[in-house]
Amino acid sequence: YSTDFEVHRNWLAITHNLPLSQWYYEATSEWTLDYPPFFAWFEYVLSHIAKYFDPQMLVVENLNYTSRATVFFQRLSVIFTDTLFIYAVHECCRCINGKRAAKDILEKPTFILAVLLLWNFGLLIVDHIHFQYNGFLFGLMLLSVARLCQKRYLEGALLFAVLLHFKHIYVYVAPAYGIYLLRSYCFTANNADGSLKWRSFSFLHVTLLALIVCLVSALSLGPFLVLGQLPQVISRLFPFKRGLCHAYWAPNFWALYNAMDKALTILGLKCNFLDGTKIPKASMTGGLVQEFQHTVLPSVTPLATLICTFIAILPSVFCLWFKPQGPRGFLQCLVLCALSSFMFGWHVHEKAILLAILPLSLLSIQRAKDAGIYLILATTGHFSLFPLLFTTPELPIKILLMLLFTVYSFSSLKSLFRREKPLLNWLETIYLIQLVPLEIICEIIFPLTPWKQHFPFVPLLLTSVYCALGITYAWLKLYISVLTERTPVRQKAE
Repeated sequence: YSTDFEVHRNWLAITHNLPLSQWYYEATSEWTLDYPPFFAWFEYVLSHIAKYFDPQMLVVENLNYTSRATVFFQRLSVIFTDTLFIYAVHECCRCINGKRAAKDILEKPTFILAVLLLWNFGLLIVDHIHFQYNGFLFGLMLLSVARLCQKRYLEGALLFAVLLHFKHIYVYVAPAYGIYLLRSYCFTANNADGSLKWRSFSFLHVTLLALIVCLVSALSLGPFLVLGQLPQVISRLFPFKRGLCHAYWAPNFWALYNAMDKALTILGLKCNFLDGTKIPKASMTGGLVQEFQHTVLPSVTPLATLICTFIAILPSVFCLWFKPQGPRGFLQCLVLCALSSFMFGWHVHEKAILLAILPLSLLSIQRAKDAGIYLILATTGHFSLFPLLFTTPELPIKILLMLLFTVYSFSSLKSLFRREKPLLNWLETIYLIQLVPLEIICEIIFPLTPWKQHFPFVPLLLTSVYCALGITYAWLKLYISVLTERTPVRQKAE
């Protein structure tokens, strides 16, 4: 089973048996509680249902306890909470402009969007095979997006504020929400040229937004502030000592950076520029969550990643403020914030790519250019999740599910934009096709070679680096598209 079964079993036990004051101090298991308080309360509620399935799962000392009843309950809880995700998808489909004609319901943009979201390969394997609770969290995010598109700004702000206190990774996209709410809700009118009417600034609207943020934060963090435990909670939420990269490198800029450092190290040793006795073995490729130092390139600190992320996000936020495109501009900024944080963030998990893929689905059915970027990002990002399912029985399952979703994505979007130029150029097509031999090498050929015992990290390295190239390309292509896009005349008139 995935380690996440034990992670969430432990959190059920902690919240069920221990007082609130010990939730963020308990360390019997290595999988300590490191999610915000709302998620801890979510586990607390689940624990009172879990006791009817198997009370032994709620014993803190029962480490790695995996009875059939326990696993059944955990699986069932994920399925049940996914109802919020289904409702959010329905609301997002209602926001889609249905002007594009379609003879068949299967070719309607709303139907395609519903399938791309509900049948998303990455979310399916991460939640229902690997095991996590991302479905209802993404449901909260998509529902907040839908509410903003419907100009129900306070509801959207409330939903996103609640989401942040369920899982703090969504702070990646907070700049998009903040700027869009300020631009669209706090300023109530524009000039004819699209610039802001500063006199239209509403202090009431700002106060209402601030009130929502403060009330939600007080409800979440207030009890720990009263107990004097807020620093402990923050230290659990942001464990910087875990190192720059996860055990399996997320396919981002730092994966390319690590690979370059490794290549330069090997070259330096062969050319006698480096002393092999002073270089730690497998410092970055040991498959462990830990801090490490680069050998040739400068080592990266959390502050450096924060600065890089801020710089990467800044142009998208600038465009959202000065080149307003309505809800579509907000979605573009949201995706770019998610991708920029994924590219340059500290200790990023590979699963965080879903934070960009899912909202990009909403853009993919509106323009051919965005559809092409979606196909590159979704195919590459989903393939990068393959190492999460590493057992032999899971191999055919993940390949089949990936093929089904990818074939549908390509065929449906190609049909939707059949009157326009091809969604991918020849170079992009060749890149994606090369994922097939990469999978064969990593999961079929390499395990049969003697290299597996000496270099077990090689398949992960190849997958991470190759996928990082595609994700970086999609990020740059989307950024160039947004930066070079002109504000429509009708938008200016508004």
